[in-house]
Amino acid sequence: MRDVLVISIVLWGALAALRRPWIGIMLWTWLSIMNPHRYTWGLAYDAPLAAITVAATLLGVLMSKERESPFKASPVTWLVLLMLWMTLSWRAGIDPVEDYAQWKKVMKIDVMILLALAVLNSKQHIFALMWVCAGSLALLGIKGGIFTLASGGDFHVWGPPGSFIEDNNEFAAALVMTIPLLRFLQLQLGKSWVRHGMTAAMVLCVASALGSQSRGALLAMGVMGLYFWWHSKNKLGISVAILLLVIPLVVFMPESWGARMATIGSYEQDASAMGRISAWWSAWNSAFHYPFGAGFNSARQELFDLYSPYHDLARAAHSIYFQVLGNHGFGGLFLFLGLFIATWRSAGWLRRQKFSVPEALWCNQLGAMSQVALVAYAVGGAFLSLAYFDLPYDIMVMVVLTRVWVEKKGWQTEPVYAPGWKTVPGLATSAKSD
Repeated sequence: MRDVLVISIVLWGALAALRRPWIGIMLWTWLSIMNPHRYTWGLAYDAPLAAITVAATLLGVLMSKERESPFKASPVTWLVLLMLWMTLSWRAGIDPVEDYAQWKKVMKIDVMILLALAVLNSKQHIFALMWVCAGSLALLGIKGGIFTLASGGDFHVWGPPGSFIEDNNEFAAALVMTIPLLRFLQLQLGKSWVRHGMTAAMVLCVASALGSQSRGALLAMGVMGLYFWWHSKNKLGISVAILLLVIPLVVFMPESWGARMATIGSYEQDASAMGRISAWWSAWNSAFHYPFGAGFNSARQELFDLYSPYHDLARAAHSIYFQVLGNHGFGGLFLFLGLFIATWRSAGWLRRQKFSVPEALWCNQLGAMSQVALVAYAVGGAFLSLAYFDLPYDIMVMVVLTRVWVEKKGWQTEPVYAPGWKTVPGLATSAKSD
């Protein structure tokens, strides 16, 4: 039954994408982030659903007259330069043949990001993309949160099989990034019961992240919460809400969870942490010998033997910064950081705008919550291999499109959206103050 449902959705979406390529973008985002086909057991599990979606979307873009240039702001330029550099580092790397599959996977994601920038152009598109990104992960977070509460937190929570976030640590970090996006959506909703439902979803995402027993996610959650509190207008209310949420969940977690979190301060005695440090040394030193990087697989024993003082601990980098450094050298790291610094600045520009019309208030909130999500990515990603994961790049897309919408004063030209099941939730509701 699951196979039939997933395949039916993909085929319908692919056909719709031929006329409305923005639907293909949403379908791709859903498949890429949530990986629903990985929760089936039959034909859909290994079916080329992503390839079908990409092909239909590309055809739709070629036939559409509404496509625009994707170069809409500086983050896009940084992304294209990074794509070119990654291609160069792949070709100049140690084993281009072995790395081809990963290069193809990353390029496919980035090309679809560029297509999203070329096809999406309205408030409706921005809200739809936000719902697909946040909703896909929220559904998994709700499931994981319920499992954590039902099992007493004794078992790890894992992400979609075969995805960037399959590992419990990466999955937890993705959920932490999702929480501020859910908060943005909550601010757009009018009915109180729906807003309360969104609160429950955020609580379960927190429970799921804690249930993953990821130390990096815990640090990301703490720093994100502090940043959110610092920029909130109602610091007392936010403080009370955080305490009422976090303390009961932390107390609820089993003793094994507390013991694992305590190892943050004693990393020298933890094999996992020392494996990360070994990989970081290898990435740092190898970058001086491979100007373009070692390629998409820098976790090679021969590199650890040469460049790590802990050469018997050959592991993946488990850090977006050292992952990019080892794979693509200092030039790649510079472009990677430039991309997200430019995205941060654009989100900050949105947050600081003073709008005289209520129809544009959501732009402030999208900028603010995007910055909160990027804080979670910057901190949690320091301990996880998530350099190529879609969600941060999708946040960049939403920030860039919103800035363009503001610069064009989209509220003057777009229609007034009427409430109804055909309208993306939040479009027909004035945003609430944070």
